[in-house]
Amino acid sequence: MPKMKTHKGTKRRIRVTASGKVRYKKSFAGHLMSGKTGNRVRRARKPSFISGAVAKRIRRALGE
Repeated sequence: MPKMKTHKGTKRRIRVTASGKVRYKKSFAGHLMSGKTGNRVRRARKPSFISGAVAKRIRRALGE
């Protein structure tokens, strides 16, 4: 059976931490910040984590 290929788009956007958590950067935080509230901008700066079945699928796409 052939090897699993890494999903390159996922690889560029998402990282798996040493403890196995799936971490990603929130969207809508690149530019045009003046129209967004301070709370929203502050929240977007912090990384987000994915858990559950979706995280399992992402780990599989990354070849973990």
